[in-house]
Amino acid sequence: MGISDRLLGKKNVNGKPHIEAVAPSFALPGGEVRIVGRGLRPPELRRPRVHFGEVEGSVLISSDDFVIARVPEGAVSGPVVVGTNGHVSNAHSIKVAVPVADNLHPVTNPALDHEGNIYVTFSGSRGQKVPVAIFKIDTNYAVKPFLNEMMNATAIAFDREGQMYVSSRHDETVYKVAPNGTMSSYAEGMGVATGIAFDRARNLYVGDRSGTIFKIAPDRQIFVFATLEPSVSAYHLAFGPHGDLFVTGPTTSSFDCIHKVDQHGSVSVFYRGLGRPQGLAFDAEGNLYVAASLTGKRGIVKITPDGKASLEVSGQGLVGLAFAPGKSAILATNNAVHHISWNIQGLPLLPE
Repeated sequence: MGISDRLLGKKNVNGKPHIEAVAPSFALPGGEVRIVGRGLRPPELRRPRVHFGEVEGSVLISSDDFVIARVPEGAVSGPVVVGTNGHVSNAHSIKVAVPVADNLHPVTNPALDHEGNIYVTFSGSRGQKVPVAIFKIDTNYAVKPFLNEMMNATAIAFDREGQMYVSSRHDETVYKVAPNGTMSSYAEGMGVATGIAFDRARNLYVGDRSGTIFKIAPDRQIFVFATLEPSVSAYHLAFGPHGDLFVTGPTTSSFDCIHKVDQHGSVSVFYRGLGRPQGLAFDAEGNLYVAASLTGKRGIVKITPDGKASLEVSGQGLVGLAFAPGKSAILATNNAVHHISWNIQGLPLLPE
């Protein structure tokens, strides 16, 4: 075999390119997907062309049996095809998340109320006073200012009655926020208060990223529930189907873990091997989904109950997610939120 043959690998002569799989099959604009098949590279080391519907994406890596392409802005759910040397491959489907709102600054999961309205923060940098701290996005995707006066609004959670609670990493406080946007202090002295979540017994848990998980009983008694390694940015909290608390807290490592805290406050490692894990949520089958990087690829990572991880949604800048009605999800990046039809039923945050 000559050197040119070795460089070209399998030659694509007279045959159409053929796609066998696209992974992941869900993505945000800007996310990267791997297209696997055969005959995917034209002769003479030229790059193939990849179209997501009518819009051409950029090719990052190409070979005869796989192509890595970036989903372009403006792409919608539908077919993806590879073109080489005048031939076009068979179509493979991909679901692309739909932009809902931009010019935001979420730092963790968005939140949904009982009616399906979405709430998302413009958190700002530490100590930054922003004109609007929380926006409300109604079911028609109309975006309206909801809360103005909070500094560094961080995480949002609703209790069983639909009452909103918001943490502020600026002033060590968790606030109750009324439907008209007025707020009152609920718990103070929470350190750098970041992630919050309710358990089935209506206790509120607050992650102080300097190393403490607080438990606030319904009568507002405050307990230290667990201690963890400090995080450089935030603790993100979610309860699993069996009542255990799952916590992410990004460090300077690229091999971070998800902690599991049982109902007695004992901490163990549930999964290790993620880059900058942030917001997380469970589906009804007990699978955990987390905004993180897996083997260098950013997106939403699925981790099964027995600890098997896979990238399910590709997307840059993802910081959190929330399951929505109709087997869909709201995905938050560091400046926008998107909606994706996912065919996954989320675990109710406050099961009866």
